Amino acid sequence: MKVGCLSEVALKVLKLSAQGLPQSWISLEQAVIHYAAQEVRWEMGAEVAVFRGGHNAITGEQSIITVNSIIGTRGVPNINPFHLKPSLTNAKLFARDKKLCAYCGDLFDEEDLTREHIIPFAQNGVDCWMNVVTACRACNHRKSHRAPEQAHMPLLYAPYVPSLWEDFILRNRRIMADQMEFLLAHVPRTSRLVA
Repeated sequence: MKVGCLSEVALKVLKLSAQGLPQSWISLEQAVIHYAAQEVRWEMGAEVAVFRGGHNAITGEQSIITVNSIIGTRGVPNINPFHLKPSLTNAKLFARDKKLCAYCGDLFDEEDLTREHIIPFAQNGVDCWMNVVTACRACNHRKSHRAPEQAHMPLLYAPYVPSLWEDFILRNRRIMADQMEFLLAHVPRTSRLVA
C-alpha cells in the first residue's frame, strides 16, 4: 500500500469508542486496519492519510482508504472513565504543571525539573498524582526530606489527578490542532491545561 499524509513522522490517530470516549492513540497502520475491518462508525477532524491498495480483478477499481485524525470505532469501550487511574510519568507531570516549579514559581526546561513528593518517602509519602508536583532542582534540594510546612516552602498550586481527557493530552506530544480542540472541549474547566 502507498501512503500520502500530512506528516508521517509520529502522527497518531485519536481512537474513540462509538460513544466518543478516548480509547488510545494509534498509528496510521492501526487506523487502516479499523477502516478495512469496517469498525469505524464515525470520523471527524482532518484527513491525514490516503492508503492505496491493489486493483480489484473483476472491476479494476483500486482500493483506497482515507484516514481521519479522529475515529470512533465499534464495540464496547475498554476504558471506563470512572475507573481511570492515569499512569504517573515525569513527562506527564511536568506537562500537567506547565513546567512551573511549585515552590519558586519559575518556568524551567524539563531537564532542570524533578518530581517532588509533597509528603516525602521519609515521612511515609507515596508516589501518586496527589502527592507530587513539579519542582526545580534547587527547590527540591532545599526542601529535602521535609514537608512544605516544615521547610517553610508553601505550595503555589495544588496537585490533582488528570481526567481521562487530560491524560490523553498529556500522553501525546504531537497532537494535531483538531485533536487538541476535541480533547480540550471535554477537560474540566479547572484544568491547568486550559489556563
